[in-house]
Order: sequence, then C-alpha cells, then structure tokens
Amino acid sequence: MKPLLLIAYLFLFSCHSINDKQNNDMSEMFTENQILHQLDLAFAGTPNEYYPKGRPQDIKYNFFLDLEHGYCVTAGSRIHLYADSTRWAIVFEKSGYQNRATAAEIELNYVGNCIDYPIDKYPERNYITNSSRIILIDPTEFSKIENKEGKDMETFELIGQDVEEIKVRDNSIPFDNDYRNYEKSGIKVRDYENPKKLIGFDDFVRYLNETNPSVISATEEDIRQHIPKDLPKIMTIKEFHFISFYNKSNPPSTQETYKLIAKVLVTHDSTKWEPAQKPNNHWANWESGNL
Repeated sequence: MKPLLLIAYLFLFSCHSINDKQNNDMSEMFTENQILHQLDLAFAGTPNEYYPKGRPQDIKYNFFLDLEHGYCVTAGSRIHLYADSTRWAIVFEKSGYQNRATAAEIELNYVGNCIDYPIDKYPERNYITNSSRIILIDPTEFSKIENKEGKDMETFELIGQDVEEIKVRDNSIPFDNDYRNYEKSGIKVRDYENPKKLIGFDDFVRYLNETNPSVISATEEDIRQHIPKDLPKIMTIKEFHFISFYNKSNPPSTQETYKLIAKVLVTHDSTKWEPAQKPNNHWANWESGNL
C-alpha cells in the first residue's frame, strides 16, 4: 500500500505544481481580449473586478471618453498608454469648459488592472470612480474676468475687453481679445447679443488648445496620481479615430482604435500604432457643451 500512497501523493503534488504555474503565468501576463473587455465595461458604465469591493451602499462609476458631453465644451483630447509585464493602464484625457460649473477642467478617465481608484468618502456611502478632475480656470477667475458692461447676455460668459491676462492653474496667460484670431483657428465667436465680438469663456479654452496646448494639458504628475509611479509609459496618442460614445452598437472591442491600443499594451511596442482610419478627435468634429 505504501508505494501506492507514494504514487498518489506524487500525482497530487504534480497537479498542484501545474496549477500553481498556470496561476503564476496568469498573474504575469495579460491579453488583448482582457484589455478590450475592460474597455467595453467602461464604455457601458459597468465597474470591473479591479474596483475596491466597498460596502453594499457604496456607489461605483466607470467613465469613458466622451467628446460630445452637453455640459463640457470640449477643447483637447489625448490617450496615454502604460504597461509592463503584469500591469497596464489607459488614461483618457479631455480638457474643456464646464458650462454648468463655470470652470475649465481636465478630466482623466482610467482603465486598467492597477488603478488606484479615487474614493469620495461620506458617512452614509462612498463614491468610487475611475475619473479624476484638475481645475485649469476656477469660477473665481472667470467671475473676475467676465465682462461687466452691457445687457444681461453681454455679461454672460464673455471676457471683458480690458482683460490683459488670465490665470490658468498657477500661471498668468496673456489674453488675446481679437476675435479674428479666434476665427482663423476655426472658433466662431458668438454673434447673438455680442456686438463687440467679445471672447467667450469656452472660446478662450479652445483657443489655448490651438495656440498653446501644453497650458491646458495634463502633466505626467497629474496623470500618475492614480497609477503606479514606476509603471513604464509607452506612448501618448494625440490624434485618433473616435466613434461617438452614444453609439452603443460599436463598443471599443469592435473599433480599430482600441484594438490597436490593446496590441500596443500587450507588446509594449508603440510602432504597433498604425491606424488606417483618419483621426477625427479634434473638437471641431464634435458638438459639445450644448445643454
């Protein structure tokens, strides 16, 4: 009986070792399909398995890039890719003017298997999200520079002609009040009850995107607030083909843009980014901030 027991023990040990190896392999690698699955979940607003478990009453949000949001006049957009042998992260970046908050902001949305999810904690419940916001121009600054002369509409979200500079984050940026320069950049200054052709709050943010985009772009420090500091960066994608977030018949797993992103992350090779579709993520191609 002892030889039989020994054989049985060795068999069980062998199976256990194989399973351990398989589990270790799974922890050391990720696939394109896994990445696309996480993107599909974010597209659908469904939290994934990497979210903190939380409590039953906690609320979880899973946001995705949206260039058409009615409360944000979109200015800039980029996609940042990070990965090593076991970890990956996609960071969607969008800048613009928040018309309900009277603020210019950067919105960062994170998708990956190593995200430090932001949590707003309250006694009754916590709010867990994959999104982070950075203020570019706060409501106080907009109130300071808003036109003070004229009728109601002439003072609403329009910048006074005498303004010479505007504070963006911690820097004072010279203000160009010549509407013709804005229109050369494709920015149509409001005609309605604006006889002096004053520059709108949203116009200014978009103008910065056209003339000095680094001013309203997230820094590497901004982006890394919610991903590991040692996670290697592969690339930043500034131009890409975007399909409406509201077209739910085309989830990311069916789109060239995200299939290529998954390939870049798995291979750690930025040269795999070879899209056939023309980029269209520029704000001029999308209607936003209309609510």
